[in-house]
Amino acid sequence: MPSIGYLVYDGFQVMGLAAMSAFEMANTVLGRRAYEVRVMSERGGPVRNTLGFSIDTQPWDDDFADTTITGGSADARTGTPGLLRYLRAAARSSRRVAGICTGAYVLAEAGLLDGRRATTHWAHARALQARYPLVKVEEDRIFTVDGPIWTSAGMSAGIDLALALVEHDFGHKVAKATARSLVVYLRRPGGQSQFSALLELEPRSDRIRRALIHAKENLRDALSVEELAETASLSPRQFSRLFREETGQSPAKAVEHLRLEAARMMMEEGRRSLDEVARETGFADRERMRRAFVRAFGQPPQVLRRVAETQRPALT
Repeated sequence: MPSIGYLVYDGFQVMGLAAMSAFEMANTVLGRRAYEVRVMSERGGPVRNTLGFSIDTQPWDDDFADTTITGGSADARTGTPGLLRYLRAAARSSRRVAGICTGAYVLAEAGLLDGRRATTHWAHARALQARYPLVKVEEDRIFTVDGPIWTSAGMSAGIDLALALVEHDFGHKVAKATARSLVVYLRRPGGQSQFSALLELEPRSDRIRRALIHAKENLRDALSVEELAETASLSPRQFSRLFREETGQSPAKAVEHLRLEAARMMMEEGRRSLDEVARETGFADRERMRRAFVRAFGQPPQVLRRVAETQRPALT
């Protein structure tokens, strides 16, 4: 039975515990206790989190979990000497070691990220790189996998990391059913940006927001200005003017960003051909998609797919 050891310390962020729900739901999907989850601390007993209440924990010992995960803290602290020693020992005994959000700082302080790729919350990524120059920080990834070391971005990205661990253990179908049980997206690929195109556009009015949601849900369509304007209950001229005022972009450029985001996600998943990705995301053909990728990322989609394939953990 794969066991999960989740490590906490005084001042940990409680949302990191949400990732443990993925293992609970995986047990339900599989109809058996496939995962045993233990929440542990150096001395055991109650440990206080950033919201001010405490949770009960088990003291850690030499019975290392199959997967050891450390949560993060709001101030990116690096953990006690006892926690660092335990993580170094876990790296020798556990099959996988992971850090959620600023948990990457704890792993870095323990020396487990030296020479490895890692990520953390975007607000802390550059400080992580500056403090630990031997770490190859990838500041715009949802999660990273470098050998047995896994790291995730912000706290909610810990759920994506946990779902990836479930997929690594039991396959795509189980992970998909687990995600559905959690009512979350099956899982965001690790290489997906921590920023979504919709979030970056930040429209102020409900009309423009409604048009963008319509575009995101209908990327296969042509999505003309006339169609989007109708969704927003505006004339095409009014819509174009208001859209640019609120987002700083033209409707066509914003739609292209949505298409690029969706196409990159599909390629990260690796389940569709480039022709299928181009059709599903409304680029119509591979050449049009290639030009858009080169403009946005400086590389054609084939290169990004190859990188994603080299970073995707193999199922065992």
